[in-house]
Amino acid sequence: MSIFCLTSRKFGYIGTMLAFQIIVGVALLGSFVQGQSQTAPDLATLQGTVRDSSGHPVNAASVSLEAKGAEIISVLTDAAGQYRFSMLHEGIYILSGRRAGVGKASVDGIVLEKERVKNVDLILGSSDSRRTKDSSAGAPEFYDQPSFTVAGVTDPSNLGGHGSDTTVRTKESLAKAAASLGGKAPGGRSPESSTSQAEKTLVEAAEREPNSFDANYRAGKLLVDDGKAREALLFLERASRLNPGSYENTYETAVAYEALGEYENARANVHALLARQEKAEVHHLLGDVDEKTGNSLPAVREYQRAAELNPSEAYIFDWGTELLIHRAPEPSIEVFTKGIRLYPQSVRMLVGLGAAEYARGFYGQAAQHLCTASDLKPDDPVPYRFMGKMQNVESPQAEAVSERLERFARLQPENPEANYYFALDLWKRRKSPDDSAIPRVETLLQKAVRLEPKFSGAYLQLGILYAERRNFPQAVAAYQRAIEANPRLEEAHYRLAQIYRQTGEAVKASAELGLYEQITKENAGEIERERHEIKQFVYTLRDQKPDPKPR
Repeated sequence: MSIFCLTSRKFGYIGTMLAFQIIVGVALLGSFVQGQSQTAPDLATLQGTVRDSSGHPVNAASVSLEAKGAEIISVLTDAAGQYRFSMLHEGIYILSGRRAGVGKASVDGIVLEKERVKNVDLILGSSDSRRTKDSSAGAPEFYDQPSFTVAGVTDPSNLGGHGSDTTVRTKESLAKAAASLGGKAPGGRSPESSTSQAEKTLVEAAEREPNSFDANYRAGKLLVDDGKAREALLFLERASRLNPGSYENTYETAVAYEALGEYENARANVHALLARQEKAEVHHLLGDVDEKTGNSLPAVREYQRAAELNPSEAYIFDWGTELLIHRAPEPSIEVFTKGIRLYPQSVRMLVGLGAAEYARGFYGQAAQHLCTASDLKPDDPVPYRFMGKMQNVESPQAEAVSERLERFARLQPENPEANYYFALDLWKRRKSPDDSAIPRVETLLQKAVRLEPKFSGAYLQLGILYAERRNFPQAVAAYQRAIEANPRLEEAHYRLAQIYRQTGEAVKASAELGLYEQITKENAGEIERERHEIKQFVYTLRDQKPDPKPR
């Protein structure tokens, strides 16, 4: 007797919904499981993840599958936004998903083949249906080819850049900060923490049934998702011996190896998967492996291919940040702009675009996009943080930025960064030493260091404020606190030396200048080594000849 069952990849369905799914599965037994001459291994599986327009997984979304001449079957997504239909006959299907308050979407023309597992993700948009064709076999209709080509990489000896050395450092800092917002968890996923009880239950089940592929796979996958890759491998490798042809288990094994830094083992598993079926998540994982082993050119091509196969918010964002951290701002701007067209509510896509525009020297546009990002989610500190770091350059959007930084301090009064960045903005806009805003600057900075006693930047700015007032004892104390919080803060040593010189303490001034020069030299060497470690992409834009020198 054949049994049709709807399974969840993680625990978390409420009893009522589980019962509903079982009833639906049994009721549709005759429609979807026909032709008893076919055995279960001949049947297909369709699975994927449902996300909102910002790229976040959608829990408890209703996902329906329809084939010509058959009734519709439905499941609910789990806590990770994942759905799965198994024991399906080959044919052409329509997949649709919806959740109230999030939106709906559908995909036509999904071709399922025998003995194949197909992955199709859904992006829930507005309340209007967003119907597209299955894009897993190639570029989707709305994807247009990029107008750039990454031709190679170079280890630059002269990076150049727009503006002062401080501005160049800020560009690199913002590029790294943008990349840190990406989904560069193993396989481009954001691990979902499970309860310890669920982990214990699955591990015990695998230990009771060492010859059960499903028990070992489920335990291994949960451990990978919980960041316990070493423990996961015990179960995943056992599952692999039981079923060497499982796509899911091979993929999770590759994820575990990548998380452990065993890149060659990860690469071997990834290539085994690609030899059987080309999927976006596998290309993205290979991009992670290539990047971490110093193969930046293959990495960016893998991230691009992942975005072509599945133009999700996460994959497009990671492609854009890969270009950005390798100093290819123009291609990065193009990718982020494309991403914003597809995901206009994505805060991190707007932040990434702002960082890329800042790197290119488009300071006004950068500020404008960061303001838009902060307006989308006023409680998110990330856009404000980027705006605060960009205060070292003049921008035509200065007034708009000031309004947002004031809002940041108003909405999050107990956030030390909110107080600090608003104080910097007020200080930058002061018109004289007696400006009425200066007492407020002092209050904000004092609050910042009270909230974060090791906030070296805030202590430094307090020292600058006191020095301008010629209150040298307080300035010295503030600079010393800044140095105590961060002994390698060059500017604090330099400014402290200047005060000692003005107050006639020549020996102390000389000592601080010596430390300043030593730290400056060491920091410059570290920065230069780091810059050479990050290879720079050499790229060409459409209708342009390759540059003889790296950009």
